Amino acid sequence: MADLRLASVSKRFGAVSAVQGLDLEIASGDFIVLLGPSGAGKTTTLRLVAGLERPDQGQVHIGGRDVTHEAPALRDVTFVFQQYSLYPHLSVFDNLAFPLRSPLRRLSPEGIRRKVEEVARLLRIEDKLSSPATRLSGGQMQRVAIGRALVRNPAVALMDEPLSSLDAKLRDDLRLELKRIQQDLAATVLYVTHDQTEAMTLATRIGVLENGQLAQIGTPRAIYEDPASLYVASRLGSPRINLVPLGALGEAAAPPLAVTAGVRAEHVEVVNASATAAQEGWPACLVRLESLSDQRLAVFTLEGTEQQIVAALPPEAVLAPGTGVRLRFRRLLWFDAQGQRVGT
Repeated sequence: MADLRLASVSKRFGAVSAVQGLDLEIASGDFIVLLGPSGAGKTTTLRLVAGLERPDQGQVHIGGRDVTHEAPALRDVTFVFQQYSLYPHLSVFDNLAFPLRSPLRRLSPEGIRRKVEEVARLLRIEDKLSSPATRLSGGQMQRVAIGRALVRNPAVALMDEPLSSLDAKLRDDLRLELKRIQQDLAATVLYVTHDQTEAMTLATRIGVLENGQLAQIGTPRAIYEDPASLYVASRLGSPRINLVPLGALGEAAAPPLAVTAGVRAEHVEVVNASATAAQEGWPACLVRLESLSDQRLAVFTLEGTEQQIVAALPPEAVLAPGTGVRLRFRRLLWFDAQGQRVGT
């Protein structure tokens, strides 16, 4: 495995600027996730690293070597696509062995077998090696696709939303497996997704892309707790961060230039309106309750406004729709008119 560096990389397609001045450094063995919606530049970034696209500006370095103008076959990278992209006429063994039989590699048949069996054990599909690829389940096919990318220990493994076509249960299971495999192999992975759960659970660092630019990069916890902009704050968190115009907060003390406050559901404290200590905070009325598998959410409307606030309720809380309460915000994040963080 090797490090990867993108230096001021840009790419346009006609009038569309897909990637703009992207600077990104990935250490060997890191699992970096690029997070963003469709059109943010995620797949284009992968294709630039793979050599399937050439940058208009900037350089791509892999293992300390400038590969900007090298052919894809010479870059020692592998690509896992959203669809399985297996060879349907080959067995699982032959699909996994295919990259090892390249003329660029000189492995004996026994060496190929050892490597395939080793990766199959990591993927927990060793009992499927003789099966035709077309007779596997969706999760098994994606395991084979991932294994084919990792079997030859590439310098960098590129993954383009490889779990998005699976159902929810398979996606959860395979996400855990993928993280385990990456750690076992110490693989350098650049992974792109629009799914914040994948980003938070897989990444050593998350890079949030906005219109082809890197809005922020950091550990999942740092990105979640200390977002640099309103856009970044909105990309992570379920439920999404509450965004409240300054005018709806009345006398709230805000830093200069702030026009919007953001508060996470877990930072909203619900206080009985009749309690003596409840004279702080903002009066609100409960609209509805939502019970999820791992949390209870309450949706409130701030008094005198149509502004809704979502709060995470503790297990012991007992509330009914129409109940009047006061809301305290334990941690407010402030953003200016351009959506940039202020008052940090």
